[in-house]
Amino acid sequence: MRFIDEVEILVQAGNGGNGCTSFLREKYRPRGGPDGGDGGKGGDVVFLADQAKNTLLDLRFRKQYRASSGRNGQGSARHGRSGKDLIIQVPVGTLFRNAETGEVLHDLCRRGEAWTAARGGAGGRGNARFATSVRQAPHFSENGREGESRRLRCELKLLADVGIVGFPNAGKSTLVAAVSAARPKIADYPFTTLVPQLGLVRAGEDRSFVIADLPGILPGAADGVGLGHRFLRHIERALILLILVDLSDPGSEDPFETCALIRSELERYSPLLLRKRHLLAANKIDLPLSRQRLQSPRLQAPAAAGRLNLISARQGEGLRALVDKLADFVAEARKEMDAGPA
Repeated sequence: MRFIDEVEILVQAGNGGNGCTSFLREKYRPRGGPDGGDGGKGGDVVFLADQAKNTLLDLRFRKQYRASSGRNGQGSARHGRSGKDLIIQVPVGTLFRNAETGEVLHDLCRRGEAWTAARGGAGGRGNARFATSVRQAPHFSENGREGESRRLRCELKLLADVGIVGFPNAGKSTLVAAVSAARPKIADYPFTTLVPQLGLVRAGEDRSFVIADLPGILPGAADGVGLGHRFLRHIERALILLILVDLSDPGSEDPFETCALIRSELERYSPLLLRKRHLLAANKIDLPLSRQRLQSPRLQAPAAAGRLNLISARQGEGLRALVDKLADFVAEARKEMDAGPA
């Protein structure tokens, strides 16, 4: 399945049916009076958040969505049938913008939540509605109203508790595969992760969280360099950021400097990302160059204090402690969200 996280579509609600101009024609009732029925309401266009979906691929190849219109009213006071609503299922975390102005219209961030994007037009009233004591035979009725029409830009922002960010080949995919059932592509060359990957991590019988692996970030990602800039939106909803660095990288021997570069790119994309809690983990400690660097007092003190988490995603070293710490952070963040602003 292709991962599509942004599409532009046109939604058109159904038009209301026209009211009917009619008079009762029955033997023995020469003055039956007006009996035109009302037109039916046009159908709405409704988006529904579906937990089973994780891509906007279904919307990619169909650019227009139109609900059915209401039926016209008829004689003998028969009202027209209302148009059927058009329900479009999208992934949880889909955000809708006005395609012309960029205004945020709605954010479907809860499972089962629905949003009416375009409301159907009201049905016109039949002439029976206009009969009064002084106007007993109205020869007119109302036309139905047009349904709403909107051009929408749909953006998917994945819902994950922990978002992993780092430079290419830091071992993000290997880490996700080691701590969850997800099986992202893993290879010894950059940008093996081309789309975000989600995995469910179980930290105990009653503790679990969702982790997201994003494509590697390069310096200048906020300006469009590499692939990471396109997917940075997917960590905007994350509760915790896990900054993963490759301790064996010959071009960067200080993980704190690498962390600072990554945080700088995140800040350029959105300063709000720096308000999130984050953990720093140094990966590939099983390699000889990493073992050599770990002898440095600059790394020993932060590691002992818990500010630097040392792991080997490939060998499984340090993963249990990291998962427990992430689970604690996620639980604290969830409590703060439930409590709301003070």
